[in-house]
Amino acid sequence: MYLSWEDQTQHKWYPVGKLSFDKAKKTYCFQYLKGASKSNNFKPFSPMLDLNAKYESEENSLFPLFANRLLAKSRPEYKSFMKWLNLAENQNNPFLILAITGGIRETDRLEVLQCPVKNGSDKYETTFLIHGLRYLPTHCISRVNSLYPGEKLYIMRDIQNPFDPGAFALRTEDPVLIVGYCPRYLVRDFHEILQNCDPESIIVNVEKVNKEAPLNLRLLCRLVAPWPREFKPCSSEEYNPISEEHT
Repeated sequence: MYLSWEDQTQHKWYPVGKLSFDKAKKTYCFQYLKGASKSNNFKPFSPMLDLNAKYESEENSLFPLFANRLLAKSRPEYKSFMKWLNLAENQNNPFLILAITGGIRETDRLEVLQCPVKNGSDKYETTFLIHGLRYLPTHCISRVNSLYPGEKLYIMRDIQNPFDPGAFALRTEDPVLIVGYCPRYLVRDFHEILQNCDPESIIVNVEKVNKEAPLNLRLLCRLVAPWPREFKPCSSEEYNPISEEHT
């Protein structure tokens, strides 16, 4: 998984960290990426202060930087939280939970991205929570609450968005209403897919509507699309670990 950070001075996002799990050693590994060196405003995360180091942690001790982005099992709302994500309550894979939620917290400018891989049908497939519902008018929220599992949604560029001209909105068919926005960490992939695939082959469906959940957990969707030829996600130089530069 990759960790992205926003330089709020430049209003630009950079991939700054990589989290992996070694099944043989049963350890987590964290490395800083070259993207972290692209901004003079980036500061390493405590206590991992050396950009050139490779950090390891035992299987039962996920780095706090990521563990703090997971809802504690002791929280009274944990059972509901897992239900909202359409996951079994005993699901113990933190990568899966972080992939769906993006590990987003209101207290910082970090997002977690799981590098996509082809599904069993050699297609691009991802499940995600819709963003931006708190900015929608009341009648749009009412439409969100009336959606049903399997209902088709349509992805569209929102080039007149004053906050993010590269944003992608999702809309219903009838009536045509915006019901939220794609997560920022998926925008690069969606640009690639829309540029290289027949729009009719890109399918977005409602996975789950959580009417009792907070707005940031209200609508879960799934996108399935052809895997564009030559598409290599997370492959630019910024995604290369700094610690492997001289190995």
